[in-house]
Amino acid sequence: MRRCMSFRVLASVLLLAPAILLPPRVAAADDVFTPAQRAEIVRIMREALKQDPSILRDAVTAMQADQEQREQAASEAAIAGHKGDLVTPGDPVAGNPAGNVTIVEFFDVRCPYCRRFEPAMEQLLTKDHGIRLVYKDLPILGPASVTGAKALLAAQRQGKYLQLRAELMRDPQPPTVESIRAMAPALGIDPVRLAHDMDDPAIQKRIDANLALAHDLGIEGTPAMVIGKQMVPGAVSMAELESAVSAARKAD
Repeated sequence: MRRCMSFRVLASVLLLAPAILLPPRVAAADDVFTPAQRAEIVRIMREALKQDPSILRDAVTAMQADQEQREQAASEAAIAGHKGDLVTPGDPVAGNPAGNVTIVEFFDVRCPYCRRFEPAMEQLLTKDHGIRLVYKDLPILGPASVTGAKALLAAQRQGKYLQLRAELMRDPQPPTVESIRAMAPALGIDPVRLAHDMDDPAIQKRIDANLALAHDLGIEGTPAMVIGKQMVPGAVSMAELESAVSAARKAD
């Protein structure tokens, strides 16, 4: 996912402009400058930026790169610290359960980007039979998302998680208990048992665990994937998916 430069980064650059344009020793000695000297420094800075605007561009680029590196390092540390939570015995799995690369996908059944991302993931699983895809239901878009997540985890108890997930990801309408019960028989799901299991506190507990894990990993939206030691946010392209999988294999 491509990211725009944040206001925070730009503001930091402007606030630190003296440090960018002046030698470190001089920039650190701001308290020894008279008001007139400081005014002259500001004038020189402004003139320099007029003559060569690339100074600011290069500074912003460098600061943004540094910020991304820090975020990446923090993300990798969080992933390492929650290694035991990323894949648990009860997690729904697609692809090859014994695959040599694991993708953990956090998704919301109502998320339009998750739905748009589905074909790329399906294509990847078709091409690469060494991938284990672990789903983490992350209902962040309101009550209908929670209903969908509860239904999926309840359907898993009947061995029908993937079937119901495929239906919900295609359905343009927000899921409701009534709509899910209506589609259940065609999928081989007992609707009465499904509705009963949806109210099981253990189902809510699993959802709460996913939400807490996503928070600890710094996930701010869906879809989001952990591939190896790398966080991959957003509906990335097929090429980016394959690159991340390749990197994970090499790291192992």
